[in-house]
Amino acid sequence: MREEGVSMPVIHAAITTDPIDQSRLEALVSSAHAGARVSFTGLIRDHDEEAEGVVIGLDYTCHPDADRFLAGVAASVASDLDPEGRAVLAVEHRIGSLGVGEVAIVAVAASAHRDQAFELCRTLVDRVKAEVPIWKHQHEESGRASWSNLGLPQ
Repeated sequence: MREEGVSMPVIHAAITTDPIDQSRLEALVSSAHAGARVSFTGLIRDHDEEAEGVVIGLDYTCHPDADRFLAGVAASVASDLDPEGRAVLAVEHRIGSLGVGEVAIVAVAASAHRDQAFELCRTLVDRVKAEVPIWKHQHEESGRASWSNLGLPQ
């Protein structure tokens, strides 16, 4: 039985074409139970190991079921790392054309203690990058373009 005032994990997971509102996601995970909230914001940067020159932007596209994959990853992270079901996770990944400095992903984890919140947030981001079918077409200043993350989740 759960303590009064402690809600079950509310997991928000979405793929969006709109700019991500980090404050809204942080509000979604706020609760009286949470003593810690950790956020991660992934930005488009102007360089990449695979780029030959300066990166000027990315076009993100995704599998039609990417929302389902994203929700599944969030649920799995929550159940694996928070068996009591008290932590709360929210994650959104943007698709479409994004320029350098724009937000591509926001992940937020709230739990009673900071160690767990950090672990939840980091694991969520790592697994989203590894398991959710989102692909990026990277554009360089020179006109060169390349695709990455083309493998399907395992």
